[in-house]
This record gives sequence, structure tokens and C-alpha cells, in this order.
Amino acid sequence: MKKVVITDYTFDEIDVERDVLAPLGCRLEALKAGRDQALIDLVKDADAVITQFAPINAAVIGAMTKARVIVRYGIGVDNVDLKAAAAKGIPVCNVPDYCIDEVADHTLALMLAATRQIVPCDNVIKSGQWKLPVPVSALHALKYMTVGLVAFGRIGREVAVRLKGFKCRILVFDPVVSPADVKAAGCELATLDEVLAQSDLLSLHCPSTEKTKYMINATTIAKMKKGAILVNASRGTLVDTPALVAALQSGQLSAAALDVTDPEPPGADHPLLKFSNVVITPHDASATPQSVKKLRTDAAGLAAMALRGEPLPNIVNGVPSR
Repeated sequence: MKKVVITDYTFDEIDVERDVLAPLGCRLEALKAGRDQALIDLVKDADAVITQFAPINAAVIGAMTKARVIVRYGIGVDNVDLKAAAAKGIPVCNVPDYCIDEVADHTLALMLAATRQIVPCDNVIKSGQWKLPVPVSALHALKYMTVGLVAFGRIGREVAVRLKGFKCRILVFDPVVSPADVKAAGCELATLDEVLAQSDLLSLHCPSTEKTKYMINATTIAKMKKGAILVNASRGTLVDTPALVAALQSGQLSAAALDVTDPEPPGADHPLLKFSNVVITPHDASATPQSVKKLRTDAAGLAAMALRGEPLPNIVNGVPSR
């Protein structure tokens, strides 16, 4: 009997995964929030591992003796040590296409919350006052703005589709995208420095990697337009948080709208929570009943493919299927 391990999960149950894997005769073992030694002990004899947020580091991967795949619930794989898995010959797969519309919609919601001051207005009305709580200069229409998109993958392109209806100028930085694809989408390809310097609103859509980690830092923020707005519905570690706080304090950035933070979650006394011009949502951009079901079904399906010896899609660490 094959053993499939779920290292951690935020769902109420694991029936969706069980329905996919039980017909293969798999034994499913799961921890609600696996860490440290308990995680190492659980994965030692696992034939497949599915993970959500648990740190699948070199120690955990080193303990695996039979694993044929590590599957991440989601698009980003920054909680998995890809190099350690590659050294061990274990392919790592993600689920790259389960929440494209949800995150694109959420990104637009964050943009509109920041440009139209939705949260401050709601707060002041609920406090019993009927007034505009910010200067008129803090209100913006996307039509008159240049929006910069950092990365033009599935989600970035869907954000661009939505933005076109608002009639704004859209700049794109993505070193691996075709200029023709950007032009066909009605956007302008630019260098990172050009996007930073010209964007009234900057939106991040890249994964967190060695090259992109803390790409928004004191140096890059200084290159941005004074008073620009930062939107991040990708990964918290793309942004150097102390630099973001300093930029908000100085006015270099006029606002930020974030679905992800670093650290995550921010502590109750974190400086980001003190700003009235910062909107934060709890890393829920991907969430709808439909997207969550697809995520879970696809993740379990990838584990099943590995156990059946089928070629695996979505391998992110260059290791061929076993």
C-alpha cells in the first residue's frame, strides 16, 4: 500500500484528496500543521508528499527515502527547498492554473481600494460621520494613471485584460516574455527601471526566487515616482518590509495594498498596521470554493500520477519523472 503524506492543510477535512487517492489503494496520512521532527518522522516512508505552507527544508527532504514527488498546494514553491529536492532526485510540482481569475480580480480590488480610498471612507461612515476622510488629491482614476506590471505570466496577463477596461496605460517588465505578446495585449514592454520610474501604480506578479526576493527595496523604491502606489498579491518576500514602511512614512509611496506580507501574518504591533493608507487582506486572493476544489483535486491528481509512474506536468525543479 502506497503512503501519501499531507504535511499541513487549512481545509476542514481531506476528503477531496482521499476521493482521488483511495481508488489507488493509497494510505493517506496528514498533519494539520506539520513542523520539525513530527514532519520528518511522517515523510520518511512516504511515496508522495503534498504540502501547503510547512517548511519542506533540506532536513525534511533528506529524511525522505521513497518519495516520488513533492506537490505544492498552489503556484509558489518558496516553502520547498528545490535544490535539496533536485539533489535527492525528487521532482517538485506545483498547481499553476487554479486561481488565475481569482487573483486577477483581487488585484483589481486592491488597486481600486487604494486609488478610491474605499477603506478610509467606509471607516469614517461607520464612525457616524458623513464626509471625505482624505484630501481630494488622494483620490485617483485609473484612466489617468500608468500602471506597471512586474511579470506577465497567467495572472499578470489577466490583470492587464481587466485594466484595459479602465483605459490606463500599462507597462510590463518581464525578461522572458515576448515583445509581441505584450504588444498584442495592448501593453508596452519596458525595462524594470523604466517601469519603476514611470508607474503611478506598481503591481507585482512574479514568484519569490533568489533573483526576485526583496526586489522592492530601498534602492528600487527610490527609483519610483514620488507618491506611487504599491500593490502586491504575489509573495510577501518580494518586498523589503522595512523599506516599504520607511517609504510610506516619508511619502515616497502614497499607499500600499497587500494580500501578502513579510512576515506573514504581521504581528499585532507591526508598523504596517498603523497606516491608514495601507490595505491588507489575509493572503486570500486565490480563494473561492471553485478554486480551492480545483487546487486540492489537481494536487492529489499529481501525486496519483507519480504513483502510477506517469510523466508529470508542472515540474519546477528540473527533475524528470521517475
